[in-house]
Amino acid sequence: MEIQMWREILIPYQQAVQELVIKFTSIRTENNKLGKYSPVELVDGRVKKISSILDKARKKQIPLDSMEEEIEDIAGLRIICQFVEDIDKVVEIIRSRSDMEIKYEKDYISNMKQSGYKSYHIIIYYDVHTALGKKRIQAEIQIRTLAMNFWATIEHSLQYKYKHNIPAEIRERLMKAAEAAHVLDEELSTIRSEIMEAQNTFQYKSGVIADILNNIQNIRSASENDREVEKIQEEFYRLWEEGNLEKLGVFRRQLDVIAENYRVQSLGDN
Repeated sequence: MEIQMWREILIPYQQAVQELVIKFTSIRTENNKLGKYSPVELVDGRVKKISSILDKARKKQIPLDSMEEEIEDIAGLRIICQFVEDIDKVVEIIRSRSDMEIKYEKDYISNMKQSGYKSYHIIIYYDVHTALGKKRIQAEIQIRTLAMNFWATIEHSLQYKYKHNIPAEIRERLMKAAEAAHVLDEELSTIRSEIMEAQNTFQYKSGVIADILNNIQNIRSASENDREVEKIQEEFYRLWEEGNLEKLGVFRRQLDVIAENYRVQSLGDN
């Protein structure tokens, strides 16, 4: 198969990965804007390299003309969660979407691989609209915790180094590391509510301060009363030093009213 043909074949997969990364990243972004906890922590994607596709086809004795049907992970997405409990939530999100069709699921969390590998895999069908037309492709979505991902990344590197023949001693240590990662996930789950509360508080505080600063900027642009703006800034710095979120929230709402009044006045002048 010519190189140019390979490039054309991979175009829809590259576009699919870009679209899927954006769609799942937006889940985190939207939750943050709404001050809610997001089950999605990180999203990463890749298209399998031509050399890796050929290696897999040769290993599994897949004819190249059947490659796209038989190799399901040419497009790959990895969704990282903070807690094991979040994985089920992400799976439910995928099941509920109308723009993806699930082919099948593999639960390597409840049924850990012999190597110690843990992750939840979903193979989906996804329609891509490119300059070459519409095409339905397959993509693999891996969902795992930060601890699972750290272990899997190390194990993958060692598999590559030893060409899938990792020495027994290193395999044993990898298994111990997998057990440690499992313990870490379990321990984090016991304090999950405290962690989520702390993160939500931080997100809320960041959002409040961003809104206040934006309002101050808008008021400064619209107001001719420099002293008024100075008083607002002084009050913000005082509340910020005090660190009282409730008072900062009230102050934000007050500035919303002031900024809106200036906006209305500006429209009336026009």
